[in-house]
Amino acid sequence: MPGLLRGVVRTAAVVGTASAVSGRVQHRQAQRWAQQDMEEAPAAQEPPTSPIEAQPAARASGDRLEQLAQLGELKAQGVLTEDEFAQEKARILGG
Repeated sequence: MPGLLRGVVRTAAVVGTASAVSGRVQHRQAQRWAQQDMEEAPAAQEPPTSPIEAQPAARASGDRLEQLAQLGELKAQGVLTEDEFAQEKARILGG
């Protein structure tokens, strides 16, 4: 039973981290596309405003090393930039 619970907690931590990272990546891509649209649009047009999305500070209880390993995999796959990786790493480590 403890092994099953540990596996569930581990999975929840990995999924939670991946979900948060994915949301941030999508938000960043949307900002880039909006910036490209602004550059292509006429100069007289006002830039669109977007509300800042507040990321919940909820952290899944789990092993930090596994979360960092998941981040490392996402960075190696090219999903995360160096800056995004550093931000997420600092958040996981509590800094």
